[in-house]
This record gives sequence, C-alpha cells and structure tokens, in this order.
Amino acid sequence: MSYDKTISQNADDLLRARRQSSERLRPPTEVPGYEFERFLGAGAYGEVWVAVDRNTSRRTAIKFYIHRGGVDWSLLSREVEKLAFLFADRYVVQLIDVGWEANPPYFVMEYLENGSLADRIQTGPIPPAEAVSLFRDVTIGLIHAHDKGVLHCDLKPANILLDQDGRPRLADFGQSRLSHEQTPALGTLFYMAPEQADLGAVPDARWDVYALGALFYCMLCGEPPHRSPDTLTMFERAPDLPAKLTAYRKYLQASPPPTRHRNVPGVDRDLADIITKCLQPNPNRRFPNPQAVLDALETRNQRRARRPLLVLGALGPAVLLAVLSWFAWSVYRTSVKESDEALTNRAVETNLFAAQFVAEAVAGEIDRRWQTLEQEATDRDLREDLQRISTAGQLPSAEEQRKLQTWIEQAAARNPEVKGASWTMMDARGNQLARVPYEAKTVGKNYAYRDYFNGKGGLPEGTPNIKPIEAAHLSNVFVSTATQDRKVAFSVPVWSVPQSADSPKSVVGVLSVTVALGQFAELRSDDAEADTLIAALVDAKPDSDNRSGAVLEHPQLAKLAAAKKPDDAFPAYYFDNSGIRRLKSLTDAAVHAPKSKSRGAHELNYHDPLGGDYEGRWIAAMQPVVVDGRPAESGGTGWVVVVQERYEAALRPAQQLGEKLWRYGVTALGIVVLVITALWGFVMIVLNEAPRWKFATLLPRSAGLGVPSMSGASNSVGVSSPRNSPGPATPAASAGGALPTLTMARKEEE
Repeated sequence: MSYDKTISQNADDLLRARRQSSERLRPPTEVPGYEFERFLGAGAYGEVWVAVDRNTSRRTAIKFYIHRGGVDWSLLSREVEKLAFLFADRYVVQLIDVGWEANPPYFVMEYLENGSLADRIQTGPIPPAEAVSLFRDVTIGLIHAHDKGVLHCDLKPANILLDQDGRPRLADFGQSRLSHEQTPALGTLFYMAPEQADLGAVPDARWDVYALGALFYCMLCGEPPHRSPDTLTMFERAPDLPAKLTAYRKYLQASPPPTRHRNVPGVDRDLADIITKCLQPNPNRRFPNPQAVLDALETRNQRRARRPLLVLGALGPAVLLAVLSWFAWSVYRTSVKESDEALTNRAVETNLFAAQFVAEAVAGEIDRRWQTLEQEATDRDLREDLQRISTAGQLPSAEEQRKLQTWIEQAAARNPEVKGASWTMMDARGNQLARVPYEAKTVGKNYAYRDYFNGKGGLPEGTPNIKPIEAAHLSNVFVSTATQDRKVAFSVPVWSVPQSADSPKSVVGVLSVTVALGQFAELRSDDAEADTLIAALVDAKPDSDNRSGAVLEHPQLAKLAAAKKPDDAFPAYYFDNSGIRRLKSLTDAAVHAPKSKSRGAHELNYHDPLGGDYEGRWIAAMQPVVVDGRPAESGGTGWVVVVQERYEAALRPAQQLGEKLWRYGVTALGIVVLVITALWGFVMIVLNEAPRWKFATLLPRSAGLGVPSMSGASNSVGVSSPRNSPGPATPAASAGGALPTLTMARKEEE
C-alpha cells in the first residue's frame, strides 16, 4: 500500500471511530482562551479545528496531534525550531501558539479562508499573468526563508495558502531543514527534485528551486510535470519506499525537461525558459537559489517593459522614411523649372521613378498572391484529397466535391486581402473541382488547355496529355466561361504528399485566383488630378487570341468594369505594333537580367490606346514588372507598368512651382522635427523613469536570528479551509506535516 493511501486510511479510521462513539464529535481537549467553532478535517496524526480567540475574536486553526504512537516528537520539535526562524514573515502563515504540555499536544495557527493554491488549481489552470504574480510572491517567501537559513524541502500547491487578498503564504514546514543540517528530507512526488529522492541526500537550496519550477508548471498546466497514469502506476508498483525513491529519481534523470508549458497561450519564451531551467534534472544546470530565479524573472519583466521602445525604435525610422519619401516625391515632381526642355527632362525622370515604384508594388502584390496560394496549397488534407482523386483517375464523388468546395470557400475567407474575381481548384488533369463563387456550369469542366493550368500560353481545347504547371505562374489574358469577363489568373501547383523520404513528388492539382481586367485596385488613384497623371498595366505576352499588348488596367477600364452588366462582353484594348515592340524589348531584357536596375523606357509623344477622355499628348515612362526571388520563367511576368503624365501639366509656371516647393519643404521640416522630438521625448521619459519599487524593500534582512517564545511567537504554519466548503474538510496542512510527504495521489489530498 502506498504511503498516501496509508495516511488516508488512518484519517478515515479516526473519523469512523469518533463518529461511532456515543459522544458528540468534539475537540480532543480544551484550549484556554479559544472557543471552538467547527471541525475542519483530519490527517494521519490528528485533527484540525477552527476556533475563535476569545480576546481578539480572531479566527484560528488548531491542529491536535492525537496519534502519539505514530509521531516522531523530535521531528515535531525541530519543525517548531524552523518556524521560529521565520517569525512574523509576511510570506509565511503565522504560528500563534504551541501547547506541548497539553494532552494531546497542539499548534494554534493563523486561519486562511481562501484555501490553498491546490484548491485554486483544481478549478483549472491559472492565467499566466496571475500565475507570474503568485510565483513571484512564493519565490520571495522562499528567499526570506533561505536568508534565515531555512530550506522548505516540500514546496507544493497544498502547502501554499492564499490570504484574503489572494496572495500566497508558505505553510507546512514539516520537512524543512536548516541550511547546516545534514538530515535528509523527502518531499512530494513530481514536486521533489530527483536528487532529493534519496534517503542519504544532504539538503540543498536547489531542491526548492526545482519545486518552484514544478509549482509554476502546475499553475500553468493544471498538473505537475511528469505526472501521468503511467508514471503513477510505475511508482505504485515499487515494493517499498527506497524502491519508489529510486524509480522516481531514475525516471526524472532520464527524462528531458517537460515542454507542455511552452504551448500555454500567453507564456513567452523567457518565462518558459525560467521554468525549464528550474526543472533541470541536473542540479548544476538549475538556478543556484530562489534569488537567482527572482532575478531572472525581473530581467524578463524588464525586457517586456522595453518592448514598446524597441517597436517604437523600429517604427520611428520607417515613419520618417515614409514621410521623407513622400515629400521627396512631391519635391521631385514639382522641381521642374523654367525651360520646356528642363521641365520635360525632369518629368521623364519623375515618371521613370514612379513606374519603377509602381512596378515594384505590382510585383509585390503578385508575389503576395502566389505566396498565399502556395501557403494554402501546403494543406495536407487538400494534398491527400487531390492525390486520391488524381490516382483514381475520375471526377470526385458528390461528397468529395462538397468537401473541396468547403475547403476553397474557407481558404478564400481566410485570405480576404487577396482581391480577386474567383478562386478555382483543378485536379492534375485540368478538371475544375471547386470554385468561389460557385458556378455550376464550370465545376466539373476540363480547363487543361488554359494557360493558368499548363503555363504554355494556352492550347487548343481538347489537346490530350497536358501536364500541369510545376511553379507559380501568371497566365495570359483569357475570356471567362462563367462571366464573359477578360481575366488573368495567378496559379500555383499542389504537390502530392510523399509516402516516404525517398518517394518522388508529383503535381496533383492547381490552385488559382483570377482577377478581371479593370479591377487591379493596386493601381487605382484617388488623386483629384488623376486625369493628368495615371498608371496603366499592359501584358506584353500573347493572350488567348494570340494578340499581344492587352491593356490590363487603366482608369477607363475601371469605369467600364464598374458599369458592366453580368454576361456582357468586356471590350479589349491593345497597344499598336510599335508599342508592342517596345514592350517586348523591355520584358525580354527583364527576363534575361531580372536583377538589373533598369531605368525602363520613356516616350515624350505618347498617345493613350483607349483614347476618349485620354486623348492628347502624354509623357510616358514604362517599367517591366519583375518578381525578385522567382525563376525567370515566373519572375519575368511579361507585364509592363506605364506611367503617363499630360504634357501640359508638366509645364506649370515656375513661380507656382516655387511656392509649392516652399510650402512642402516647411511642412516636411516641421513634421520631421515634431516626430523626432516626440520619439526621443518618449524614450527619455521611459528610460529615466524611477522604478516604483526596489529589491531592498522586497527582501528585508532580519535584524537577528533570535528564537521567539514558543508560547506566543508568530511562526510559519497555517491551515486553510477549501474555498466554499461549509462543513468538515480535509485541511491543507495535515496534523502529520512533520513526517515525509511521499504523495502519489492523482489529486493532492494533504
């Protein structure tokens, strides 16, 4: 029978005997000056009663040691000796009086109605912020005890009581030792350091460090480290106490530190590292004492306090850069001076810079769409479903199709920032399996001939043995079967799940997002002068009709797209042959040298291909769209950004330009000075703010180590009543607290 079961049986026998007596259940003896209120609970060596001090009306807990035959009185005397060292410590439950001469002997202790930390944990894991506060107070209490030469040696939730403010108080020093004592002390399984589980071990401050880590782990996870049904069974099977201790010690020394606490929401890396270091099986790798644990915790708190400064330090320069860039752009655009030639040259430079900027922005949007699709395409369930469908060689069942439709709807909902006309999913043969929005007339149809599936620029419908793409691809312009819109598609392959490390991968499907022409929101401008400076997007690749130079985005296209009715054909606009040749030369150069810092091309007498409101002379700059970090096949998109400015707008009067330059410059200077002043003012205030507390106030040193009177000293033993427990309950500190506490119960019932 395990030790904890023996304790429980003794307590049950005691209660059974008392209740079968002809007398009403009452205290074993009277205690002068106290009026008994109710029975609180029974332990292995006695009973605990709640009583009221007649003089002060203070509620106390009186522990009677009525089992003389099983009590080592020398150990109890030494417990009182340890408690005397912790006289009047705020972090320790007080011992009010001791009645050694009474029959039976008793302790009068401070009574705390909020119960123990074990009671609190039984309601569920404690939130990290609250757990850190409790842990810090317990650590400070241990530091006080260690400073007075007392090692607790049995720290666990049941031995931590909560005062009226919910702050922890150390209790039950039955296993405590003075720092110079060589007598071993056994703690509680799963809270006891592995080297402590030895009947010949010498007390060490690092035992309490291990227990601190186990206590913190239990607060966060709801149970102590390493405890499981298997470990409980293994220890219970040991034939005797030495065998239990050996099994426990070897198990902890062979097991790595637990990691479950790292997955608790709100537990940062620094906090998890503190727990892990406390729980190191090798004592030399732990913190040397509780003070070192507190120092690590305070270091972690200081780092967290400085995080806003670090974020601000990173964000501030970015804000300044954005502000300066905006003003630099404005200055650059408005710095054209007196002559037509100088104004024209400066307009060209400005437009080239803008084209490069917009091309990079468009490239970033393209890459962001690809990255989103590639991330979604890694979903293991999707890959397995598509692999199964591809292997079967036929369209999915109705249930499988609903599952795929649900998946793609959820994927589109997860990524609302990916603007597009539709999301589509195809298997390895080009059959459309799902679509958002759902379109019955396209789902199930084969689109292997589309460029976004095969990457070959489009093939005749019905071409056999078409293979899917194997890298991210930007399609040519095609006409949508569902909406009759002219669109382009961003597509990525979905790879199979390898059965082993050596098995090859294959493409089992294609995931894509389509965007209709005139709906590239990245190029739209809300500028009131948008009719004088616009950005357009052109595809130099042949479309599905084998025509090159299709206009993908233009302010006029956006207006047409907004006014278009469903199923209406969308008009197509193309560059003329000379424009197409210029575009091709730019995109070809970008494919062969994607990393080069090309300045693009410009045209001083440019005419907009859409005409209408955009008739007239423009100064245009062109820049190919290249996605850095992608192979030339996909990185060279074939798209070209065209930034065009009305010629008349570039020739504004010099005086007007000078006035604008002055206003912009003063405004920019004021903003920069204001941002820098505010930033550094905040940093200086935070860095120079005096701490609100000092370690010296937290860790007072005792003026002396004198032992107070045993009859009235305030010492460190306490009993708590489980919260909201109106009747008799098991006390948090049993009457047998001075003996080894080797507990293997799944719930702490000390």
